[in-house]
Amino acid sequence: MARFVALLRSILFTPIFYIGSLFFVVAALLASPFSREMLKRLARSWGQFHRICCHILLGQKIRIIGNMPDGPYLYCFKHESAFETIEQLVLFHRPAVIAKKELFDIPLWGKVAEMQGMIPVEREAGAKAMRALMTSARAALAAGRPICLFPEGTRVPHGTSAPLQAGFAGLYKILNVPVIPVAIDSGRLSPRRSFIKKAGIITYKVGETIPPGLPREEAEARVLAAINALNDE
Repeated sequence: MARFVALLRSILFTPIFYIGSLFFVVAALLASPFSREMLKRLARSWGQFHRICCHILLGQKIRIIGNMPDGPYLYCFKHESAFETIEQLVLFHRPAVIAKKELFDIPLWGKVAEMQGMIPVEREAGAKAMRALMTSARAALAAGRPICLFPEGTRVPHGTSAPLQAGFAGLYKILNVPVIPVAIDSGRLSPRRSFIKKAGIITYKVGETIPPGLPREEAEARVLAAINALNDE
């Protein structure tokens, strides 16, 4: 019975969220030539719309353990579902989310993401991609924006972990800012490659802030442990 209810909720969620998302994307494109502030507000409103849809239609609630200050930090998030990629827009005022370049090729949405200030990264472009990433990241930090990174590089099933991608070490060393690791268990309710999303509580658990300047191995170990803190819960 519970699975049947979850299926009905998911069927309802899909058209409402994606059709509603199209409205926000088109509105942002229309507003962008006239008001950058309006673009930022629409992006945040889209994130809030997503959270409302998850809460009302799917029965998913949010719990945050710890504090996530909005400022020039490097945030490292666990990545279990699409949920937390959109949530960044609600958690922070104007986050600089690092995402794979393929996402920017999505019609309409990709253009809005670029204008909003997301940072594309080409995984196969090597040093050239890293230089472009560093330039964008430094500019975002100078503007007081948090950098949001999914250091495992892809979504992983809840309860499992993946090695950190090399990009984290480069960002940590060159940006020289505190790192705030955040665990999330969204994959329990919205599993990767599953249409059915379940009701329940999605938890963020903020780890201890990692200061700049640590040896690479220590920084990576502390990030990996912190973002996987909810794996056994």
